[in-house]
Amino acid sequence: PDEQLDLDDGRWEDIHVVTGALKLFLRELPEPLVPFSHFDKFIAAIKIQDLSLRGRCIRDLVQSLPPAHHDTMKVLFRHLCRVVEHKEENRMSVQSVAIVFGPTLLRPASEEGNMAMHMVFQNQVVEHILNHYGYIFPE
Repeated sequence: PDEQLDLDDGRWEDIHVVTGALKLFLRELPEPLVPFSHFDKFIAAIKIQDLSLRGRCIRDLVQSLPPAHHDTMKVLFRHLCRVVEHKEENRMSVQSVAIVFGPTLLRPASEEGNMAMHMVFQNQVVEHILNHYGYIFPE
């Protein structure tokens, strides 16, 4: 059904409600923003020691995403970069944003395996994309 959302409604004034709704929406997608087919590739890329090779590899992986995933990621990360620009007021550093969004945006198809280890790399991928937004998404 076409739900009409009244953003002037007082309950949307709390930024945590809006962020929670966004995270819930992203978490409940049938497939994450980074498709399951790309999860292992992103994890392998973030482990590359050579920084310039790592950067190219992650950029190429982002470029290889299906258009809907790529375009949504571009808009979402542009917004998250703006959030980080205001970290003095909102206390949301690159690391904080990565911790909040890493496991939501990239997750393995099955939950088995070392989840704690995965989480470190999931967060690092999000951090990398935030830190290199202009290179990954050239205008």
